[in-house]
Amino acid sequence: MTTIRETDLIESVADALQYISYYHPMDYIRALGAAYEAEVSPAAKDAIAQILTNSRMCAEGHRPICQDTGIVTVFVKWGQDCRLQSDKSLQEVVDEGVRRAYQHPDNRLRASILSDPAFSRVNTKDNTPSVLHVEMVPGHHVEVIVAAKGGGSENKSKFKMLNPSDSIVDWVLETVPQMGAGWCPPGMLGIGIGGTAEKAMLLAKESLMGDIDMAQLKARGAANKIEELRIEIFDKVNALGIGAQGLGGLSTILDVKIMDWPTHAASKPIAMIPNCAATRHAHFHLDGSGPAYLEPPSLDEWPKVQWTPSKEAIRVDLDTLTPEVVASWKPGDRLLLNGKMLTGRDAAHKRIQDMLSRGEQLPVEFKGRVIYYVGPVDPVREEVVGPAGPTTATRMDKFTRMMLEQGLLAMVGKAERGPVAIEAISDHKAAYLMAVGGAAYLVSRAIKASKVVGFEDLGMEAIYEFDVQDMPVTVAVDATGESVHHTAPLVWREKIAREKLLESA
Repeated sequence: MTTIRETDLIESVADALQYISYYHPMDYIRALGAAYEAEVSPAAKDAIAQILTNSRMCAEGHRPICQDTGIVTVFVKWGQDCRLQSDKSLQEVVDEGVRRAYQHPDNRLRASILSDPAFSRVNTKDNTPSVLHVEMVPGHHVEVIVAAKGGGSENKSKFKMLNPSDSIVDWVLETVPQMGAGWCPPGMLGIGIGGTAEKAMLLAKESLMGDIDMAQLKARGAANKIEELRIEIFDKVNALGIGAQGLGGLSTILDVKIMDWPTHAASKPIAMIPNCAATRHAHFHLDGSGPAYLEPPSLDEWPKVQWTPSKEAIRVDLDTLTPEVVASWKPGDRLLLNGKMLTGRDAAHKRIQDMLSRGEQLPVEFKGRVIYYVGPVDPVREEVVGPAGPTTATRMDKFTRMMLEQGLLAMVGKAERGPVAIEAISDHKAAYLMAVGGAAYLVSRAIKASKVVGFEDLGMEAIYEFDVQDMPVTVAVDATGESVHHTAPLVWREKIAREKLLESA
């Protein structure tokens, strides 16, 4: 009988979660580096450069790849000849590891988990509890996979009960464009087929824990029907032209993973879960000899890519910004923002709505200002603010008209806007600017000062005022309502087909 000590499991979980907060899996970095070399879309290539530069900065500085440090999912294969030396449950032991990781003083991670999810939604402050899956297997050791999944990609999870005769490929190709870009491509698609509804979802999530090996698979050729399906979906999804961050290009996904399970004769459950540009998972093994520590990768393994601002980028002074300047911006223009901007996301927008309905005065003036949809990580050491990448902008769509009526000139967020927001933007001759999801540490370096100016009790969802210097963004929706997320993928889909750009990939 192998004894697994409580402290060994706690320390191993904590170490793994800290590790994945600032180290990408190297299979992802290699695949993204190859995608960067192959990319011919200037906007997509610029976005990938930001992600790769951010990744290396995080590896060097031991700070989070993304400000959304995720909900923790843990897969445990527990050897049946092992015993846990603890008077706590396995859930409690794992959660103590999560707690220690997220409260590490040198790299404090953002706590995003809320209890009472249907009603009060109160932050638990330490990112617990985790989501734990346990399988008892033969053996004398324990295998653990820890993952941290951001809300932007998790929210794009899809499930459907297909008819037995329905095409899986057709469903994927219909569904991926509906996911938009809020899951921060390029990433992976995890697909679960069969079982029951909940089993298919679990298979999809577990499939994302595998290494990216599409290039190797295509080089050797498919050995079975599942591998054939992986290649077909990979090629056809990339041919959609969605591209990095939804800006149009060759690489929407870097791999497709599929796991299946026997199912009922009347059923064909299928689940699909994307992994974002902040792909984070790690595997470790416990055999009773002590905690497991992961070996840091060599910085030499990162591609020699260093993002620098485009020479065509337009410098914008936020402190003197006028509607006329906003109206001059065109979709796809790259801007460098300078000066003071406000922040605010879901909770702040809801509170503003409630205050306006009661006729109360708001804590800040929005007239002539720009707002950034962000919930930053707490700063450490000399930092002004921790990693501060954008959150998914569509969650603020229902508040957009209300905010523009307060005199707001522009908004900064991640991914596309929906029809309601675009109509409001067009009506008010405002603009929506997109920052790159997956480049949170890089963005934070552009923030030179930060202070809370409203709703301090909301923590990371408070209203801050940032003073920024050359913060990179792209005009995603201009004052006429034209959206680059609508037009660019269509252009690149046609271009890929016409010029056969992916035939050698």
